[in-house]
Amino acid sequence: MRHSSDVLTEPAGGGAPAVAEERIVTFGDVFGRDAGGIVVLLVLFGALTLSSGQFLTADNLANLARQVAIFGIIAVGQLLVILTAGIDLSVGSVLGLSGCVTAELLAHGTPIPIAILGGLAVAVAAGLVNGTLVAHAGLPPFIVTLGMLGIARGVVLVLTNANTVQPLPQRFSDIANGTLLGIPNLLWVFAVIAVAVALLLRRTVFGRYVYAIGSNAESARLAGVPVKAMLVSVYAIAGFLAGVGGVLFTSRLNAGIPTAGTGYELNAIAACVIGGASLFGAKGGAFGAAAGALIVATLNNGGNLLAINSFYLQIIIGLLILVAVFFDQWRGRMTARTG
Repeated sequence: MRHSSDVLTEPAGGGAPAVAEERIVTFGDVFGRDAGGIVVLLVLFGALTLSSGQFLTADNLANLARQVAIFGIIAVGQLLVILTAGIDLSVGSVLGLSGCVTAELLAHGTPIPIAILGGLAVAVAAGLVNGTLVAHAGLPPFIVTLGMLGIARGVVLVLTNANTVQPLPQRFSDIANGTLLGIPNLLWVFAVIAVAVALLLRRTVFGRYVYAIGSNAESARLAGVPVKAMLVSVYAIAGFLAGVGGVLFTSRLNAGIPTAGTGYELNAIAACVIGGASLFGAKGGAFGAAAGALIVATLNNGGNLLAINSFYLQIIIGLLILVAVFFDQWRGRMTARTG
């Protein structure tokens, strides 16, 4: 694929115009740091296709799409926080809170759109609290979001009395379990969110500010970046996407589950790291996070098809995280030496 056509340039000493050298657009040029995760995903798909005749069946791919979509959405939100050199440990609990608030409203006869908005509003509020404490109170993101993890989960258990909230309207269940053009609705939502966040990061001032803060927050502030407002916004978006995941999770099961989202924050962080994000900030992309989420989900799906003990899969995912962090550090050292 050619990136540019022949461009005529005038030589410094006069004479005939010279033809500028054509440049080949590579896979890495298009996807940047996301390319590594996407390549691993393609290799994994190829290996599982050869290993299991059931992997590429329509039913299994639809099941894989439903498995990955919810925590993939959370991973994209987590990425925004990680790019600012932060972390959000509360997204799993916020997912459970949003889903159960939505379920409680539905169980009390609230119209579906209003119930969904109620669940999302609670999730955004949690994100705003996280962002405000990090940006304005100067508290460490790890501590702030760890506290919110406990608060949100405790509120869920109090709200539901630790009981499943059901029954819920069938029309609400159709949101997550339906299909459009033969593709699960969950996958459509996941794809739209991943593309939207990718465009936000690559094509907008907001995205440039996010990377600037992750690179050096003080330098960004001196350059005129509204660091505090950006941090609040990033955590609010992460909360919102966790809320979207909570609504979809509740819709998929057609019930409010008090323990929903337990451990999802770790899966989201793993997806970001495996997809090329650096925990030190300013490095990573939405497609990489989405690819990382797909890698984790595909490993679990393939393991089930091949009857591999799930405990071994946890070991493999842990090793992938260590390898990804090692290569990120190694690449940083090489860049520093050559720079």
